[in-house]
Amino acid sequence: MSKAEQREQMANGAGFIAALDQSGGSTPKALALYGVDAAQYGSEEEMFAEIQNMRARIILSDDFDKNKVIGAILFERTLGEQINGKSVADFIWSEKGVVPFLKIDKGLEDEANGVQMMKPIPGLADTLAKADGVFGTKERSVIHEANAEGIAAVVAQQFDVAREVIAAGMVPIVEPEVNIHSATKSEAEAILKAEILKNLDTLEDGQDVMLKLTIPSEANLYDALADHARVVRVVALSGGYSTEDACAKLAENGKMIASFSRALTEGLSKQQSDDEFNAALGSNIDKIYRASI
Repeated sequence: MSKAEQREQMANGAGFIAALDQSGGSTPKALALYGVDAAQYGSEEEMFAEIQNMRARIILSDDFDKNKVIGAILFERTLGEQINGKSVADFIWSEKGVVPFLKIDKGLEDEANGVQMMKPIPGLADTLAKADGVFGTKERSVIHEANAEGIAAVVAQQFDVAREVIAAGMVPIVEPEVNIHSATKSEAEAILKAEILKNLDTLEDGQDVMLKLTIPSEANLYDALADHARVVRVVALSGGYSTEDACAKLAENGKMIASFSRALTEGLSKQQSDDEFNAALGSNIDKIYRASI
């Protein structure tokens, strides 16, 4: 595996990042949308087996490859799973040309100051050391309102974690999501942009990050972030928008590419034949790809 090759793909590749990192909290909802209700699994083990089967089905689909999907974010538990006898991270890179990332956050604290900080991440150094073949990480916080103090705290925490990831030789995806339903969304985004720029300026040569941000209310608001020397790429989260809406809004932002989760799996179900499943997934991948380029 060439880190330089992966970095080049992340910086300049045409396409988007698939978010396949549904975790404990978001798995039941993702499975329900996929046509698997809670009565169909009796334990956490069975629940994770169902979501792994869904992810493997997506990854094995012909449309899931580097021609449109340049990276994929995986859940920590997925690193221990295999597809066709290879670890998932190894499989997506060696067989599909898709760069693997790892979701490392452990969920969110309760809301305070209009934001939700990340919970502590115990054993992070260990996790990073064991993340074989993984190019980077992803860590998420949420901003609910335009509270300057809260937003500054979220961004500072994100960059603290980012430095630890960079020290382990990986590229962090910093994700301070702005809630799409926030009454002060555009004001929050203006504060967020300023805070991110301030923190980017504290990084040294070689300390590079990616940013994963909610599609802004003002098109191209984040161009200055995309142009910053320390930023490899700015990617967008779908944030609860439908695939249609997310793609339309993203297409207005020339320097952002998609990193969608729910929008990627919209309309997929366990009950579909392989042909139906692959056609639905292929259509989603194509829409998100076109919005990204």
